[in-house]
Amino acid sequence: MTIQTRRERERAERERLIVSAARELAETEGWDAVTTRRLAAEIEYSQPVLYSHFKDKGAIMAAVAVEGCAVLAVELRTARTAAKGTRDALTAIGETYTSFGRRRPALYDAMFTHIVDLPFATPEAPAPLQAAFAEISRAVEPVAAQGEDPGLLTETYWAGLHGLVTLMRSGRLPEEAHEQRLALLIAHFAAGMS
Repeated sequence: MTIQTRRERERAERERLIVSAARELAETEGWDAVTTRRLAAEIEYSQPVLYSHFKDKGAIMAAVAVEGCAVLAVELRTARTAAKGTRDALTAIGETYTSFGRRRPALYDAMFTHIVDLPFATPEAPAPLQAAFAEISRAVEPVAAQGEDPGLLTETYWAGLHGLVTLMRSGRLPEEAHEQRLALLIAHFAAGMS
């Protein structure tokens, strides 16, 4: 192994450590607790080392968001491929997405609530973001009417899911009726499908 290869591997490992520490700290104490000073103390590196990898907290949060989208894409794919039929696929995607938002609130916020410097809905979006959207799209495409843009329909379904998660988590919608709301959303998207 060359010295350059070893340095690149060590650099990548430090980046993974920073991202992991930021995610764990956010999950236990919230994103306000994630500061470069705190991260440096957590991972036992100096702040300049953090800044040599990420320009600021926003860049760290963006890296966490990309990692979270990769995890979400796998969960969505698993749920979708286990489903039998279009309605079941929409249900599986909806349940998995909303469950992810409930179980991983800090990660969900980095991915979809906080402003991060990531391109969404463009070909330049990182592959994990595209993969997560593609899983939702594969469940939604079969319900698109002739002439209807499946991408826009997928964005609308995703927006419905996101709205349900966000409003429920903020206490603006009572959690006890969540399953009913989700069933209504799915029923309207899958009207006439099996």
